[in-house]
Amino acid sequence: MHPDEHEGMMDPAETGRLRWRCRRGMRELDVVLVRYLERDWPTASAAERAAFGELLERQDPEVNALVFGRLDPQDEALARVLECLRRPT
Repeated sequence: MHPDEHEGMMDPAETGRLRWRCRRGMRELDVVLVRYLERDWPTASAAERAAFGELLERQDPEVNALVFGRLDPQDEALARVLECLRRPT
């Protein structure tokens, strides 16, 4: 298997862990983060997946500011993830 071929595959255990990490103290973030996981994660690049994981490590106020455009990302992969998060359903 080519190293990039795994990107379209979803490991149920990993997806479950990520879904749990998408649960935040703000309902708006829950909705946006889970939507990304369901819609964009399966086709995300390795860099975008890493950026999403790093985003989930941040505190809610910072995630909120990044997602809703009050804080600019310092990383190109995170910028791409945020574009997906901001895209309407």
